[in-house]
Amino acid sequence: MSLFNDFQILPSLVKTLSEKKIFRPTEIQSKIIPELLTQKSVVGVSETGSGKTLAYALPVLHLLKTMEDNGDAVTEIKRPRAVIMVPTRELGEQVSKVFKAFTHGTRLRVRPALGGMALEQAKRNTSGAFEILLATPGRLVQMLEMDLIDLSDVRILIFDEADQMMDQGFLPDTNFVVGACPKELQLALFSATVSKSVQELMNTLFSSAEVYRSKGSGKTVSTLVTKNLMVEDGKRWPLFEKILGQKVEGGTMVFTNTREQCDKVAKELVEKGYQCAIYRGEMDKNERKMNLKKFREGKVDLLISTDLAGRGLDLDNVGRVINFHLPKELENYLHRAGRTARAGRKGLVINLITERDSRLMAKLGVEKIPSRAKPAAESEKPKMKSGKKSRLTSRPAAKPLAKSPQKKKAKFQTRHYK
Repeated sequence: MSLFNDFQILPSLVKTLSEKKIFRPTEIQSKIIPELLTQKSVVGVSETGSGKTLAYALPVLHLLKTMEDNGDAVTEIKRPRAVIMVPTRELGEQVSKVFKAFTHGTRLRVRPALGGMALEQAKRNTSGAFEILLATPGRLVQMLEMDLIDLSDVRILIFDEADQMMDQGFLPDTNFVVGACPKELQLALFSATVSKSVQELMNTLFSSAEVYRSKGSGKTVSTLVTKNLMVEDGKRWPLFEKILGQKVEGGTMVFTNTREQCDKVAKELVEKGYQCAIYRGEMDKNERKMNLKKFREGKVDLLISTDLAGRGLDLDNVGRVINFHLPKELENYLHRAGRTARAGRKGLVINLITERDSRLMAKLGVEKIPSRAKPAAESEKPKMKSGKKSRLTSRPAAKPLAKSPQKKKAKFQTRHYK
């Protein structure tokens, strides 16, 4: 399909898409939407930023609104007809925004019951009649066990970001939820990568479903520029600061592998006069949410994170990703890289590499990690704009800041820094 109108979805949905200047479906949307509209079960595997949320949101809204228009409206309380399962509260809030952009035209009701929100809030959200439930597995199981929700009228169940959901050990919960739904149930699963646990889910619940993979699944997108820079003698900071001195349009996400590394990088940045925010596990959820909001709004240009931010977050303003420490697994790398170059936009990923990263580099198609005598591979240099410097927007507590000295503009060459 070349236009959304070709799917013959409700005019109100097409109108909202047009208002948002969205006219042509992405590859995964072209494959998935027709299947879901004919009430088939599907699996969609596609790179991050490829439009998976809209691929299922439009068919769900179309099918439920059509039922209502045909005289079969939802009237009973706590009995949704569609359930969207997400791994985290943050992703749930993002999915909710996508749906709510279309509900003013359809008048369908979307209700969240997410982990991280108080149980009383989840109870209030789902107390009346509504069509679409947006839930995390653990919270939904809790509410089912307390008879706070009834899934006996569910027509479609969707697993979003299934790889992250399964990695967190939610397979027993998902099986419990499926068991609470009718036997005649349309299923859909969406994932950027297929881990062993996701494959297990596909082999059981989705054994008869059609599986669609985009051409870019398991790879980085074509609009992404990647630079591999060699770290020598363990000296990351001189190289890191030269990178930060390069202008970039949009924010920069800096990834580390552990919470301790995340805090250490943030602390050193603050001591050098940079403004940054932290996003990691084991921190107050409201603080994490506030830090993400500041980064999204451009109030801070540097977000220092663990892999928690690598999955599910839809951030339009990320112009650059820096892997201060590279992950061991290819899946985590692809998720991190997927924070930039989204929806056809350009982006930049810079990897600080050592000999220990040779296995990951081989999976990425880099045959040999550069030796000290040879420069690291570098692709063409995009022209971009830079960020600010000031104080840290999160823990750890920052020392009082002296005025940061003006740093000399460094030419971004492929070289080794000692």
